[in-house]
Amino acid sequence: MELKRVVVTGLGALTPIGKSIPEYWDALIKGVSGAAPITKFDASQFKTRFACEIKNYDPSAHFERKEARKYDLFTQYAMVSTEEAIADAGFDMEKIDRDRVGVIWGSGIGGLETFLKEVSDYAKSEGPPRFSPFFIPKMIADIAAGHISIKYGFRGPNYTTTSACASAANALIDCFNLIRLGKADVFISGGSEAAVNEAGVGGFSAMHAISVRNDDPKTASRPFDKDRDGFVLGEGSGTIIFEELEHALKRGAKIYAEVIGGGMSADAYHMTSPHPDGLGAHKVMQYTLEDAGVKPTDVDHINTHGTSTPLGDVAEPKAIVSLFGEHAYKISINSTKSMTGHLLGAAGAAEGIATILAIKHNIIPPTINHFTDDPEIDNKLDFTYHKAKKRTVNLALSNTFGFGGHNACIAFKKFDQ
Repeated sequence: MELKRVVVTGLGALTPIGKSIPEYWDALIKGVSGAAPITKFDASQFKTRFACEIKNYDPSAHFERKEARKYDLFTQYAMVSTEEAIADAGFDMEKIDRDRVGVIWGSGIGGLETFLKEVSDYAKSEGPPRFSPFFIPKMIADIAAGHISIKYGFRGPNYTTTSACASAANALIDCFNLIRLGKADVFISGGSEAAVNEAGVGGFSAMHAISVRNDDPKTASRPFDKDRDGFVLGEGSGTIIFEELEHALKRGAKIYAEVIGGGMSADAYHMTSPHPDGLGAHKVMQYTLEDAGVKPTDVDHINTHGTSTPLGDVAEPKAIVSLFGEHAYKISINSTKSMTGHLLGAAGAAEGIATILAIKHNIIPPTINHFTDDPEIDNKLDFTYHKAKKRTVNLALSNTFGFGGHNACIAFKKFDQ
């Protein structure tokens, strides 16, 4: 069968450096760090006392009080970014066939805040156990997709992908595949996470996964820097609307970019560490290029997973050099996690948006906080350190890798009718 073409027609973002697409993009190209001391709880006794929180988030600006009580923060974030994306796409909700609109969402953890509160309250209580009737519906990771479909009446395929930090990217790839197979006309996709709480910070700290640079949070996320000491925990949501090309053209939609390929692979190596030679990363980019029907030399930009962890930041550049050869040195590489922190299951959505906007505006956001070259990393690669770079971006990849060895990569290109 002839596969249908898929385009991006709407974007929405709620991030530590911007609570809308314009704010997010402006902060990205200016190289703004979202890291700061934690305000959500008393972190004074924790090894890590900072994170990339969403600044001045007020649920009452988006939800009635009774409604907000039904949603964990990760669902609230999903609803907020999706509202922006749907408005951005400009759908006529009276005319759209809601049976042909689906929602596939990504979240690595789901309602951790709800789980923490309910179990903590139970541990402190006396007498018969008491739990909120909203405990399970607020906590389960699939519920954000469910609430989005309920709010807008979208009756197409609906589920959540959970693959740790690759969750949102896997959701995007599923949407791409289902549209090009003709299973739906439109998908609302992306990811959200809200793990900046005692359990999230404490759990990642116990793994020695997050930075302890408490004296200088804004420079703590240091992808590819010799002195990196772990990622900076972030939170937020990103929504990307995928649409079948003819459906988009028929309604006169604006088109940000075309989606042309997606790849998935497994490291099959270790629970939390990447394959040291970047084998899984190499394979997932290779599969993506093959799926897209393009050559390695066609790639202009890669938004890397680039978490600021000791092992991951060595493996991914190795994979890029091994796959792209000499062309690797002509690719503009970056890590927007240097600014947003690591949004976990939402990372693939936030970084997918950054990649799409890089194509639209022909600007590569920078990798900030680079101070010292790491001799284990090929520093001839163009990591776009310090400042945004203007260059033509016709084709770009967005990489996301998750605990468990899950790898996902998606390819976007300039739209050419």
